[in-house]
Amino acid sequence: MVSKNLPFSATPSAGRDTATPERAALLLPEHAGDDAPSCGGGSASVLGAVFNVSTSVVGAGIMSIPAAMRVLGVAPAVALIAGVAVLANAAVDFMLRYTRGAPSYAALMDDAFGRAGAKLLNVFVAFNGFGTLTVYLIIIGDVMSGAASGEEAHAGVLQELFGRHWWTSWEVVLVAAAAILLPLVLRKRVDSLRFTSAISILLAVVFMLISLGIALYALFKGTATMPRMLPDFSRLSSPFELFTAVPVIVLAFTFHFNVHPIRAELSKTSDMKTAVRISLVLCAAIYAAVGFFGYLLFGDATMADVLANFDRSSGAGVPQALNDAARLSYALHLVLVFPLLLFSLRVNVDELLFPGRRPLAADTRRFVSLTAVLMAVLYALAIAIPSIWTLFEYSGSTFAVTISLIFPGAIVLKDVHGIAKRKDKALAAMMIILAVVTSSIAIASNIMSSISDKVRGGHVASR
Repeated sequence: MVSKNLPFSATPSAGRDTATPERAALLLPEHAGDDAPSCGGGSASVLGAVFNVSTSVVGAGIMSIPAAMRVLGVAPAVALIAGVAVLANAAVDFMLRYTRGAPSYAALMDDAFGRAGAKLLNVFVAFNGFGTLTVYLIIIGDVMSGAASGEEAHAGVLQELFGRHWWTSWEVVLVAAAAILLPLVLRKRVDSLRFTSAISILLAVVFMLISLGIALYALFKGTATMPRMLPDFSRLSSPFELFTAVPVIVLAFTFHFNVHPIRAELSKTSDMKTAVRISLVLCAAIYAAVGFFGYLLFGDATMADVLANFDRSSGAGVPQALNDAARLSYALHLVLVFPLLLFSLRVNVDELLFPGRRPLAADTRRFVSLTAVLMAVLYALAIAIPSIWTLFEYSGSTFAVTISLIFPGAIVLKDVHGIAKRKDKALAAMMIILAVVTSSIAIASNIMSSISDKVRGGHVASR
């Protein structure tokens, strides 16, 4: 998500020292205290910033929180959600403290590590954006057309209502979704999406309330079983499998590339800090609630995309209309969040491919062409990749953890402005160590699981 026409990333040709008058008016203030007014005279409210930050945070990641609870157990999962939220707040605080006129996260990396640092961030943000938006399309396809888990199939809303036809297939549904998204993804100003941001958060809350209602109904009817508070190691191939849930939670709190654009529309840095803290508390509460109620309803049958569980085979005994309302409310939430994340991805990719060009929003042909190419690539990825859990695990343990923890910590350790205290550097070092250790274990565990599954499949086939 990018403020007005400002490029998301920064290079020497589009950086702080060579900013055009149009861009200079949008730069963040020099580091003159938290309450220094912004150069652009930002007039956005804290409430609007809360909506935009919350929309950036609460996305597709929430759908895998119940599956993460299935792996970890409720208590460790809730503790992990709270811990990652605290680290996310610390990382954003570091980023804001080191911002000295930097209009973007990439410009901040350029300030600390030069052009190579900015380009490295651009690449990581681009890959993370492709992964996240692909997950959005997969979930929309799961909700409308159905999903499968092993030998168990879950029908989509369209297939339940009209049966299996060519026009209820996954591919056609995603083409229709792209057509619906078109008016929103072609918006050139992030401010024009503020109302859809508010509606998207409302829909996330609606989904949480519907999930709560279904869970309470299932408890009353006796069809729900109390979820495990701690992990069941007998169900795990290895204790290290617990670490595969960490990237899922980290990815769910990765919004750091949107910090500067949202901050640029506020009058004070302290307002941004307030908005971030409110948003993180709100989002952590939503994640914990949806994770618990989803796991309560479906137990060990919880799928990586919990929305797929809300079909006629859910077993909760509630009216199907309520199950469909739960699925549709969150699918619509993702539709409204999609343009915000595509906004960031589009400008970031544009800066990588066309550095030094005039702002993307000022070049309609380039803007429309790049949007069309990105949508086509995302569509192809959604068709090719069957499981959102795979994307969450690998994207979360590589790109997301680097963007949200490693890079902010590295900026503090570099301390080019000499403002870091000893406790800041200690916290930054801890963030980097935790990120590297947990991600390395998660990646190794994923690779070993994949190899084990292939070997097991080969043995079955040979019989």
